Amino acid sequence: MKVLAVETATPWQSVALLDGERVLARCDQDAAGSHARLLLPAIDRLFSDTGLLPAQLDGLVVSIGPGSFTGLRVGLSTVLGIRTITQLPLVLVPTLEGMAWNLCDVELPLCPVINSRRGEVYWALFQWREKNRLERLMPEQVGTAAALGTHLSGPVVLYGEGWEREKAAIRASAAPVAIVTEAAAQMRPSAVSVGLAGLLRLSRGERAGLGISPLYIQRPEAELKYEQSGGVSPVTRRREKVARKLKARLAGKSAHSRRKG
Repeated sequence: MKVLAVETATPWQSVALLDGERVLARCDQDAAGSHARLLLPAIDRLFSDTGLLPAQLDGLVVSIGPGSFTGLRVGLSTVLGIRTITQLPLVLVPTLEGMAWNLCDVELPLCPVINSRRGEVYWALFQWREKNRLERLMPEQVGTAAALGTHLSGPVVLYGEGWEREKAAIRASAAPVAIVTEAAAQMRPSAVSVGLAGLLRLSRGERAGLGISPLYIQRPEAELKYEQSGGVSPVTRRREKVARKLKARLAGKSAHSRRKG
C-alpha cells in the first residue's frame, strides 16, 4: 500500500512516500515560517525522484496537530487539494501519536513533547501494548513545563524539541517516583512515522470525511481576540468603525452648515 505522508506541525517539515513499511523517498527540512513556500516543491521532488504519480497512490496521510497553527493549515489544505484531484482516501494522524511511532519498539510509556507558543509545550502519554497496538494513556495537553512534570508519576521516556528545551524545568517539577529517561536522539516529528500510523488506520478502513480542521489544543490568537471582542467578527468591527467615522464626519459638516446659515 503506497501513501504520501505530510508532517508540518512544527518548523521541521517532513514529507515521505511509503510502500508499506518501505520508505520510497523522503524530504526533511527546516521550514520555519516557510511551509507555504516549501511544501509543494518538496512533494513534487518526491514524485519526480520515484517516478510515481499521485493517482498511483493508495492513500494520503497528514499530521493534524497539535502544533504550529500556520504549519498545520498549510499541510492540511495541501493534502486536501491533492485529495480533491485524485479522490484518494485520506487519513488523519495526531502529531504526538505519530511521534510515538518513532519509538515503536520501546516498552516504557512514551511522552513526546513539542513546543507551543508563549513558552508552553504540548505533550501526551502513550504505551505500546503489543505490535501495532498503541494505547493512549493521556490525551493531548498544553501547559508549562512545570505542569508537564507534575503529570509524571512513574517510568517514562521523554523526547522531542519541547523536551530538549524544557528538560530542566520538567525534571525539577516531576515527582520523586517519576523515573525519567530521554530518547537517544531529539526525535523530531517525522512523515515516515506519521505514514506508518496512517497505514495502520487505512488498513482498518478509517477515512477522513468532510469538514476537517486541525487539532488545536490551544486556541488560535484570532479566536481569542474574537471572544474578547464579545463575539464580533473582524469584518463587522471594521464596518462599524467606518460607519462611526462617517457618521462623525457628516455630523461635523451638518454643524458647520448650521453655524454658517
